[in-house]
Amino acid sequence: MLTKSQIKLITSLKQKKFRLQHQLFVVEGTKVVQEFLNSDYELVEIFALDNRYACHKQKFTEVNLKELSKISGFSSPNNVLATFKIPAQKPIQWSALVVALDDVNDPGNLGTIIRLCDWFGIEDLVCSEATVDCYNPKVVQASMGSHSRVNISYVDLKDSLSSVSNCIGTFMDGSSIYDVQLPTSGVIILGNEANGISERVEALVTKRLSIPRFGKIKQTESLNVANATAIILSEFKRNLTET
Repeated sequence: MLTKSQIKLITSLKQKKFRLQHQLFVVEGTKVVQEFLNSDYELVEIFALDNRYACHKQKFTEVNLKELSKISGFSSPNNVLATFKIPAQKPIQWSALVVALDDVNDPGNLGTIIRLCDWFGIEDLVCSEATVDCYNPKVVQASMGSHSRVNISYVDLKDSLSSVSNCIGTFMDGSSIYDVQLPTSGVIILGNEANGISERVEALVTKRLSIPRFGKIKQTESLNVANATAIILSEFKRNLTET
Protein backbone atom coordinates (compact mmCIF):
# COMPACT_ATOMS: atom_id res chain seq x y z
CA MET A 1 0.00 0.00 0.00
CA LEU A 2 1.17 3.50 -0.82
CA THR A 3 1.92 5.81 2.08
CA LYS A 4 1.09 9.52 2.15
CA SER A 5 4.79 10.38 2.22
CA GLN A 6 5.40 8.27 -0.89
CA ILE A 7 2.55 9.98 -2.72
CA LYS A 8 3.79 13.42 -1.69
CA LEU A 9 7.37 12.70 -2.77
CA ILE A 10 6.54 11.12 -6.12
CA THR A 11 4.05 13.78 -7.16
CA SER A 12 6.53 16.50 -6.19
CA LEU A 13 9.04 15.09 -8.69
CA LYS A 14 6.98 16.56 -11.53
CA GLN A 15 8.75 19.83 -10.64
CA LYS A 16 12.42 20.40 -11.39
CA LYS A 17 13.22 21.98 -8.02
CA PHE A 18 12.11 18.85 -6.17
CA ARG A 19 13.92 16.54 -8.60
CA LEU A 20 17.08 18.49 -7.83
CA GLN A 21 16.37 18.56 -4.11
CA HIS A 22 15.83 14.81 -3.86
CA GLN A 23 18.07 13.84 -6.79
CA LEU A 24 15.29 11.58 -8.06
CA PHE A 25 13.15 11.28 -11.19
CA VAL A 26 10.11 9.29 -12.28
CA VAL A 27 9.82 6.71 -15.07
CA GLU A 28 6.51 5.22 -16.22
CA GLY A 29 5.46 2.41 -18.53
CA THR A 30 6.63 -1.18 -18.86
CA LYS A 31 9.09 -0.67 -21.74
CA VAL A 32 10.69 2.51 -20.45
CA VAL A 33 11.00 1.25 -16.87
CA GLN A 34 12.65 -1.93 -18.13
CA GLU A 35 15.19 0.10 -20.12
CA PHE A 36 16.24 1.88 -16.94
CA LEU A 37 16.25 -1.36 -14.92
CA ASN A 38 18.65 -2.83 -17.49
CA SER A 39 20.96 0.18 -17.20
CA ASP A 40 23.37 1.58 -14.62
CA TYR A 41 20.68 3.86 -13.18
CA GLU A 42 20.00 3.11 -9.50
CA LEU A 43 16.44 2.05 -8.74
CA VAL A 44 14.91 3.62 -5.62
CA GLU A 45 11.30 2.38 -5.65
CA ILE A 46 9.02 0.57 -8.06
CA PHE A 47 5.22 0.38 -7.98
CA ALA A 48 3.22 -1.97 -10.19
CA LEU A 49 -0.22 -3.49 -10.65
CA ASP A 50 1.13 -7.05 -10.35
CA ASN A 51 4.06 -8.79 -8.69
CA ARG A 52 6.33 -9.25 -11.73
CA TYR A 53 8.82 -6.82 -10.14
CA ALA A 54 8.85 -8.60 -6.78
CA CYS A 55 12.47 -9.59 -7.44
CA HIS A 56 13.38 -6.06 -6.38
CA LYS A 57 12.24 -7.04 -2.88
CA GLN A 58 12.02 -4.13 -0.41
CA LYS A 59 12.05 -1.62 -3.29
CA PHE A 60 8.87 -3.10 -4.76
CA THR A 61 5.30 -2.21 -3.81
CA GLU A 62 2.29 -3.82 -5.43
CA VAL A 63 -0.51 -1.26 -5.86
CA ASN A 64 -3.99 -1.14 -7.30
CA LEU A 65 -5.12 1.08 -10.15
CA LYS A 66 -6.53 3.73 -7.82
CA GLU A 67 -3.23 4.01 -5.97
CA LEU A 68 -1.19 4.12 -9.17
CA SER A 69 -3.44 6.90 -10.46
CA LYS A 70 -2.48 9.04 -7.46
CA ILE A 71 1.19 9.08 -8.41
CA SER A 72 1.04 8.73 -12.20
CA GLY A 73 1.52 11.63 -14.58
CA PHE A 74 -0.70 9.87 -17.13
CA SER A 75 -4.45 10.23 -17.36
CA SER A 76 -4.48 6.44 -17.80
CA PRO A 77 -1.67 4.91 -15.68
CA ASN A 78 0.57 2.44 -17.49
CA ASN A 79 1.01 -0.61 -15.20
CA VAL A 80 4.26 0.43 -13.53
CA LEU A 81 5.99 3.51 -12.13
CA ALA A 82 9.50 3.69 -10.74
CA THR A 83 11.81 6.29 -9.24
CA PHE A 84 15.54 6.34 -9.99
CA LYS A 85 18.48 8.36 -8.70
CA ILE A 86 19.82 11.15 -10.88
CA PRO A 87 23.43 10.16 -11.58
CA ALA A 88 26.45 12.44 -11.32
CA GLN A 89 27.57 14.02 -14.58
CA LYS A 90 30.27 12.12 -16.44
CA PRO A 91 33.18 13.59 -18.42
CA ILE A 92 32.42 14.68 -21.98
CA GLN A 93 34.40 13.06 -24.80
CA TRP A 94 35.04 16.17 -26.89
CA SER A 95 37.23 14.26 -29.36
CA ALA A 96 34.20 12.46 -30.79
CA LEU A 97 31.12 13.81 -32.58
CA VAL A 98 29.06 15.66 -29.95
CA VAL A 99 25.61 17.26 -30.13
CA ALA A 100 25.03 20.53 -28.23
CA LEU A 101 21.68 22.19 -27.57
CA ASP A 102 21.43 25.93 -27.01
CA ASP A 103 18.32 26.59 -24.89
CA VAL A 104 15.96 23.96 -26.35
CA ASN A 105 12.72 24.44 -24.38
CA ASP A 106 10.26 21.76 -25.47
CA PRO A 107 10.38 18.47 -23.50
CA GLY A 108 9.17 16.46 -26.48
CA ASN A 109 11.94 17.87 -28.64
CA LEU A 110 14.64 17.09 -26.08
CA GLY A 111 13.34 13.56 -25.52
CA THR A 112 13.29 12.92 -29.26
CA ILE A 113 16.82 14.32 -29.66
CA ILE A 114 18.10 12.04 -26.88
CA ARG A 115 16.57 9.10 -28.71
CA LEU A 116 18.09 10.25 -32.01
CA CYS A 117 21.53 10.51 -30.40
CA ASP A 118 21.10 6.95 -29.18
CA TRP A 119 20.00 5.78 -32.65
CA PHE A 120 22.90 7.43 -34.47
CA GLY A 121 25.54 6.48 -31.91
CA ILE A 122 26.17 9.93 -30.44
CA GLU A 123 27.48 9.25 -26.95
CA ASP A 124 27.53 12.82 -25.61
CA LEU A 125 24.67 15.33 -25.64
CA VAL A 126 25.67 18.68 -24.16
CA CYS A 127 22.90 21.06 -23.06
CA SER A 128 22.98 24.72 -22.09
CA GLU A 129 21.89 25.42 -18.55
CA ALA A 130 18.62 26.91 -19.83
CA THR A 131 17.70 23.80 -21.85
CA VAL A 132 14.73 21.90 -20.43
CA ASP A 133 15.62 19.37 -17.72
CA CYS A 134 16.34 15.95 -19.23
CA TYR A 135 14.61 14.30 -16.24
CA ASN A 136 11.36 16.13 -16.86
CA PRO A 137 8.76 13.29 -17.07
CA LYS A 138 7.79 14.30 -20.63
CA VAL A 139 11.43 14.16 -21.73
CA VAL A 140 11.92 10.75 -20.12
CA GLN A 141 8.81 9.43 -21.83
CA ALA A 142 9.77 10.81 -25.26
CA SER A 143 13.29 9.38 -25.04
CA MET A 144 11.90 5.86 -24.43
CA GLY A 145 14.83 4.86 -22.23
CA SER A 146 17.65 6.26 -24.37
CA HIS A 147 18.94 8.20 -21.34
CA SER A 148 20.70 4.97 -20.39
CA ARG A 149 22.91 5.08 -23.52
CA VAL A 150 23.57 8.81 -23.96
CA ASN A 151 25.71 10.89 -21.61
CA ILE A 152 23.69 14.08 -21.03
CA SER A 153 25.52 17.06 -19.54
CA TYR A 154 24.41 20.57 -18.54
CA VAL A 155 27.07 23.22 -18.89
CA ASP A 156 27.69 26.88 -19.60
CA LEU A 157 27.75 26.32 -23.34
CA LYS A 158 29.89 29.33 -24.25
CA ASP A 159 32.56 28.45 -21.67
CA SER A 160 32.58 24.77 -22.59
CA LEU A 161 32.78 25.35 -26.35
CA SER A 162 35.42 28.07 -26.17
CA SER A 163 38.18 25.44 -26.20
CA VAL A 164 36.59 23.34 -28.99
CA SER A 165 38.19 23.98 -32.37
CA ASN A 166 35.42 22.55 -34.55
CA CYS A 167 32.01 24.04 -33.70
CA ILE A 168 29.38 23.36 -36.36
CA GLY A 169 26.31 25.58 -36.16
CA THR A 170 22.97 25.06 -37.86
CA PHE A 171 21.54 28.19 -39.52
CA MET A 172 19.07 29.09 -42.25
CA ASP A 173 21.85 30.87 -44.18
CA GLY A 174 24.56 28.23 -43.79
CA SER A 175 26.13 26.08 -46.50
CA SER A 176 23.94 23.20 -47.65
CA ILE A 177 24.69 20.08 -45.64
CA TYR A 178 24.49 18.14 -48.92
CA ASP A 179 27.25 20.17 -50.62
CA VAL A 180 30.08 20.16 -48.08
CA GLN A 181 32.54 17.62 -46.72
CA LEU A 182 31.42 16.91 -43.17
CA PRO A 183 33.98 16.38 -40.41
CA THR A 184 34.22 13.13 -38.47
CA SER A 185 34.42 14.92 -35.13
CA GLY A 186 33.36 18.21 -33.62
CA VAL A 187 30.31 19.71 -31.94
CA ILE A 188 27.02 20.05 -33.82
CA ILE A 189 25.09 22.95 -32.26
CA LEU A 190 21.31 23.25 -32.53
CA GLY A 191 19.44 26.26 -31.22
CA ASN A 192 16.28 27.33 -29.48
CA GLU A 193 12.96 26.55 -31.21
CA ALA A 194 12.04 30.21 -31.70
CA ASN A 195 15.37 32.07 -31.72
CA GLY A 196 17.93 29.60 -33.01
CA ILE A 197 21.51 29.70 -31.75
CA SER A 198 22.22 32.62 -29.40
CA GLU A 199 24.73 35.33 -30.38
CA ARG A 200 27.13 34.37 -27.58
CA VAL A 201 27.34 30.80 -28.87
CA GLU A 202 27.21 31.78 -32.55
CA ALA A 203 30.48 33.69 -32.07
CA LEU A 204 32.23 30.34 -31.49
CA VAL A 205 30.92 28.66 -34.65
CA THR A 206 33.59 27.73 -37.20
CA LYS A 207 31.32 26.12 -39.81
CA ARG A 208 27.73 27.15 -40.65
CA LEU A 209 25.42 24.49 -42.09
CA SER A 210 21.83 24.52 -43.29
CA ILE A 211 19.23 22.04 -44.50
CA PRO A 212 18.03 23.47 -47.84
CA ARG A 213 14.35 23.85 -48.66
CA PHE A 214 13.21 22.04 -51.80
CA GLY A 215 9.58 23.21 -52.03
CA LYS A 216 8.62 25.38 -55.02
CA ILE A 217 7.58 28.40 -52.94
CA LYS A 218 10.14 27.95 -50.14
CA GLN A 219 8.21 29.94 -47.56
CA THR A 220 8.44 27.44 -44.71
CA GLU A 221 10.10 29.37 -41.90
CA SER A 222 12.11 26.56 -40.34
CA LEU A 223 12.22 22.89 -39.40
CA ASN A 224 11.33 21.55 -35.98
CA VAL A 225 14.62 21.21 -34.08
CA ALA A 226 14.15 17.47 -33.50
CA ASN A 227 13.40 16.90 -37.20
CA ALA A 228 16.47 18.92 -38.11
CA THR A 229 18.57 16.84 -35.73
CA ALA A 230 17.43 13.64 -37.43
CA ILE A 231 18.39 14.92 -40.90
CA ILE A 232 21.73 16.32 -39.76
CA LEU A 233 22.83 13.22 -37.84
CA SER A 234 21.76 10.98 -40.70
CA GLU A 235 23.87 13.00 -43.12
CA PHE A 236 26.89 13.01 -40.81
CA LYS A 237 26.70 9.25 -40.37
CA ARG A 238 26.19 8.67 -44.11
CA ASN A 239 29.28 10.79 -44.72
CA LEU A 240 31.26 8.60 -42.32
CA THR A 241 30.31 5.41 -44.18
CA GLU A 242 31.50 6.91 -47.47
CA THR A 243 34.90 8.11 -46.25
